[in-house]
Amino acid sequence: MKPDLKMYKYLSQRYRAILGYTGLVCFISGLTLLAPLLALPVYPEEIIWAWGYLLPGLTLALVGAIGWKSLVPKQALSLTLSEGSVIVVLAWIVSILASTFPLMTTAGLTFTQAIFEATSGWTTTGLSVVDVGQASHLTLLFRSVIELVGGAGLAIVTLSALAGPVGASLPAAEGRTEQLAPNVRRSAKLVLSIYSGYIAIGIVALRIAGMGWFDAINHAFAALSTGGFSTQADSIGYWDNPAIEAVTIVLMLGGTINFVTSYLLLTGRFKSVVRNGEIRLQALLIPASTALLFFGVTTRLYPIAGKAFRVALFEMVSALSTTGFSTVGYTDWNSLGWLVMIVLMLIGGGAGSTAGGIKQYRIYVLYRSLLWEVKRMMLPQHAVTEPRSWQGENQHFLSDALIRQVSVLVSLYLLVFGIGSCVTVAYGYSLPDSLFEYASTLSTVGLSVGVTAADAPTGLLWTQTIGMFLGRLEFFTVFVGLIRLYKDVPALLR
Repeated sequence: MKPDLKMYKYLSQRYRAILGYTGLVCFISGLTLLAPLLALPVYPEEIIWAWGYLLPGLTLALVGAIGWKSLVPKQALSLTLSEGSVIVVLAWIVSILASTFPLMTTAGLTFTQAIFEATSGWTTTGLSVVDVGQASHLTLLFRSVIELVGGAGLAIVTLSALAGPVGASLPAAEGRTEQLAPNVRRSAKLVLSIYSGYIAIGIVALRIAGMGWFDAINHAFAALSTGGFSTQADSIGYWDNPAIEAVTIVLMLGGTINFVTSYLLLTGRFKSVVRNGEIRLQALLIPASTALLFFGVTTRLYPIAGKAFRVALFEMVSALSTTGFSTVGYTDWNSLGWLVMIVLMLIGGGAGSTAGGIKQYRIYVLYRSLLWEVKRMMLPQHAVTEPRSWQGENQHFLSDALIRQVSVLVSLYLLVFGIGSCVTVAYGYSLPDSLFEYASTLSTVGLSVGVTAADAPTGLLWTQTIGMFLGRLEFFTVFVGLIRLYKDVPALLR
C-alpha cells in the first residue's frame, strides 16, 4: 500500500471519530439553544419568538445527532491532545455561530453584535451589547443558559454523555487537566454534580435574599459560571441589598475555585485544601486587595464605612473571580482602584474552574520558581533542589519544563493583552479605558468602563470577540486545532 494511501486511510479513520464527537457536542449545544423555551409556560406572550430558538436549536441538534450516531466508532478511540483541540475549536465555533440566530431575530442585533454577544456568553465573559431593559425574558434566559453551559465546559458536558472512555484530551483542550476520579467520564459527572448542586443552592439563596425567581435563576447561572450577564442594567447594584451581595460573593468564589478543591472541601479533606497553592494565593490576594480598595478608593467615595467595605469586597471578588457583576460604576475611581482591578482581572481564578484569566496556579508557579531561583543562587554549585507545590491531594515538582511552559503562556497572554489594548487605543479611547476594557475582555470578566457598547466600532467588537475566544480556550488549543486542520484537510481532500 502506498504511503499516501496509508496516511489517507489513517486520517479518514481519525477524522470520522473527530467529526462524530464534534457532532455530539453540537447535539448538546442544540439542546442548549432550545432550553430557554422551557420558560414559555410562564411567559406565553413571548411565543412569537420561539421560532428563533427552534430553528437553529433543532437543526444543530439533528445534524449533531446524525454525525454522532453515524461517525463515532463502536469502540471508543483515545484521542490525542491535538485531535481534542480540533473538536473543541470546531464545536465552539459552530455553537457560537448557531447562537447568533436567536440574538439577531429576537434581540435585533446585527451579525457582528450577535457574534460578540454569543462569544461573550459561551466564554462566560459577560460583556454585552444587548439593551437588557428592552430584551425579552427568553433573550435574557438564553444568555444565562449559554453562560451556564459554557462555564461547565462543552468538553465536560460531552464526556458525561459518552458511553465509553475517550481519554482526557477534550477537557485538557479546554484547560481542565485535573480529574476528580481515575475515570475521565466519572470525573466529568462529578464536576457536573457539584456544579448543579451549587446552582440549585444559589437559586434558592438568592430568592430568599430578595430576588424574584427569574432574576435568581439568571444570576445564579451567571455567578456560578463566573459569567456576569445580568437582567438589570445596573447589575447587582440594582438591588443595593447586602444579603444579595453576600450570596453572590459566595457563588462567585464557588465558581472560581478549582473543582478538585471544591470536591476536597465538600468531602471534608480540609488539610489538602489549606495547603493548596491557589488557596494560599487567594488568602493573600483577597484581604490585601480589599484593603487597598477600601482605604485607597471607596472610603473617599462612600462616607458610610459599611457601604465602602461592601463595594471594595464585592468589586474585588468580581474581578478576581472574573465574574463581572458590579454594584457601582468605575468612572469616579482613582488610578489606584483601576490598577488593582486590572491586575486582579489578569490574574483570574483557579485552574480547572469556570473562571478566566492567567489563572492563580500559574501565578503561584511563577512565585515559587522565583523563590527557587533565588535560593539556588545561594546553594553550593552542585546542589540539587526542585520546588514543589500542592494541587488537590498531590504534590508536584515544578520542573524546568513546567516553569518554561507557564512562562511562555503568561508572556503570550500579556502580549495579546498589549496588542488588544493598542487596538482599543487606536479607536480613540484613552489608555486607562483601553487597558481596563481589554483586561476584562481577554480574562473573560465582563466589567466595563463604557467602551463596550452597541454602537462601538465594528473592528473593536471583532477584536474583543477574538480576545474572548483566545482567552477562554487559552491560546494553544486554538493554535493547535487550527494548525492541525490546516495540515490535515488538504491531505484528506487530495
